[in-house]
Amino acid sequence: MKALVYTGPKQMDFMEVDAPAPAAGHSIVDVSFCGICGSDMHAWAGHDQRRPAPLILGHEISGTVVEGSLSGRRVIVNPLVTCGNCAQCKAGRENLCPHREIISMAPREGGFAEQVAVPIENLSVVPDEVPLEIAALVEPLACGWHAVRIANRTLDRPIEDAICVVLGGGAIGLGAALVLASKNAGQIWLAETNPDRRAVIERMGDFKVFDPTSKNGPEEADLVIDGVGYEATRAFASEIAAPGGTIAHIGLGSAEGGLDIRRMTLQEITFVGTYTYNKNDFRDTAAAVFDGSLGALNWPEIRALGDGAQAFRDISQNNVPAPKIILNAL
Repeated sequence: MKALVYTGPKQMDFMEVDAPAPAAGHSIVDVSFCGICGSDMHAWAGHDQRRPAPLILGHEISGTVVEGSLSGRRVIVNPLVTCGNCAQCKAGRENLCPHREIISMAPREGGFAEQVAVPIENLSVVPDEVPLEIAALVEPLACGWHAVRIANRTLDRPIEDAICVVLGGGAIGLGAALVLASKNAGQIWLAETNPDRRAVIERMGDFKVFDPTSKNGPEEADLVIDGVGYEATRAFASEIAAPGGTIAHIGLGSAEGGLDIRRMTLQEITFVGTYTYNKNDFRDTAAAVFDGSLGALNWPEIRALGDGAQAFRDISQNNVPAPKIILNAL
């Protein structure tokens, strides 16, 4: 089969590879669409030791089962493979399973290919009326869903009364803003530095889009969701978080710097890290996508799998106005 293979730092090759072999408890999925995630970009840049070359990346997958109990059904993939037996799994916090594996992380090959092997319990059926390119957005949107749910537990007021600021207009940030809108958050602001992307996302939901390098955003926020995770975004979050407010950190752009720990202490600002989602978050996000609660979701750019190497280069150069590029393997 054909696959887009990460072969070394900043190197992706579209090449012939062995098709996945069926294994006990797994299904083979013909991949239709697979989105490019920020974690794929980190791996491509050579910054993720969990994804050594050569490896097929990609975990935002939709397609059709060709081998297994759901043969012939259109599905999405939950890429988190967990043990189901540890204390975290039994508590419904599968994303914190110490034995977790992720499709697209060694040793599990990912979805930038014509086929991928997936545990049967990690598949969810897509309704016939939902396009598979829309269904492929469930995984990144589930990250925002999880972050909003976790952050909401820490707020000192109902979310309907909260001023919320989301940092980053990619799929994670935009998704978090759409989830906040679906929860009727009081005010929603979305910060994005790229003017071309701002022009795209300001039409996507009931929120205000602004340039965080200017002074045209809110002075403070009860909830700040950092969907980027760089020193500059953490510094901005520390600056605008209101006394008693919350910073929810999703982005994994870099590991160091930015947080004003003194201000966070003196103003009792809660910082909470949020990682992926649990099974209920994934199911709830899928239901919201399928019933239209998160909007039309017509904002990704679709490119052919064979053009994926150029897509990675374009994203790295900030040349993509769309919040998400999805690769079409058909």
